[in-house]
Amino acid sequence: MRLFGIPALALASSVSAVKVTEHDKLAVLGLENLQRYVAENGSPDPGTCTPETASVRKEWSTLTKPERRNYIDAIKCLHSKPGLTPASVAPGARSRFDDFVVTHVKQTYSIHATANFLSWHRYYIWAYEQLLRNECGYKGYLPYYNWAWWYEDPASSPLFDGSDTSISNGGDYVPDRNYTCVGVPTGSPDCPIKLEPGSGGGCVSGPLANWTVTLGPIATKVTGIKPNPQADGLGYNPRCINRDVNKNSAYLSRDEVITELLENSDDILTFQNRMQGDFPNGYLGVHSAGHYTVGGDAGSDFFNSPADPAFYFHHAQIDRTWWIWQNQDLDKRRNAVDGTITFQNDPPSRKGMLNDTLTLGPMLQDAFGNITIKDAMSTLGGPFCYIYV
Repeated sequence: MRLFGIPALALASSVSAVKVTEHDKLAVLGLENLQRYVAENGSPDPGTCTPETASVRKEWSTLTKPERRNYIDAIKCLHSKPGLTPASVAPGARSRFDDFVVTHVKQTYSIHATANFLSWHRYYIWAYEQLLRNECGYKGYLPYYNWAWWYEDPASSPLFDGSDTSISNGGDYVPDRNYTCVGVPTGSPDCPIKLEPGSGGGCVSGPLANWTVTLGPIATKVTGIKPNPQADGLGYNPRCINRDVNKNSAYLSRDEVITELLENSDDILTFQNRMQGDFPNGYLGVHSAGHYTVGGDAGSDFFNSPADPAFYFHHAQIDRTWWIWQNQDLDKRRNAVDGTITFQNDPPSRKGMLNDTLTLGPMLQDAFGNITIKDAMSTLGGPFCYIYV
């Protein structure tokens, strides 16, 4: 069988390049389902995207070293290009990379624990991929970080091992740190989820050692970080990328957890809520687990997390997991949307709908415009044309 011009067995081999996992098997099955669905129903946007023209997103470790270096050069380019964010909006923004950070910060409460959480982030990381390709010479497509492949020792993964083909290490080791209390305000007496420190805690070494984070912190769990000069976290606050790559958090996004999420979520509301976690009941969810696996200043910051380039690898895996779930039953799941338009439905609000607008804000408006949730339901429709292997 051939899928999008690629032999299915080759796809299976690529997906399991490190080890065969159960959720990767579901990914291959999903690709076969998608092939049949397109054959029977047509592509969502046949005039723009056909099976043969779909781009392929791959796990970082399966890229060649020259491909990884090309990506690293491209993100450095985006970080060096002057941004479009006016000082009146975010005085701390300095680069085109920062334009994306500001967009996430300003929309945080309307794009998490809402009906558009998955669709907005799909659009957001796709736009990032386009700028890397169109403005900074990146030749490939957005890579992802497969949590399940590296959960036993994420700091030794090709993404975080500190080599010249990584995005730097997991942070220089800082001793004598306490656990992090997740899911409650700082100072709260309750702590349903306690994460022990990871293997870092300080500035990163490697290709991004000279990278300057300029925005935040806003809601970081890291102590000792210089506070932002503005209450909204958008003032200028230069510092290094700080990480605390954490195998304790990584364990909570291992293959069994991903597979359980995919197999036991019969509807989109269950899927997206379970993915984002149930903190009061001690369940982190793969979304939060991935962020805390990166850890550090930005990695643990609900608002400012895209300030660390690791964000985009994690959210590509989030998108891939949703894509796998959709592909298990495309008739029912392709256009499934649920939830409200306010964070955790506070204040209570109406249900999200397929015709709701997704916007990337004024700094990215000219380049990408707005789309609807429905436009983002398929990676072969709307502005998209990609698959995962």
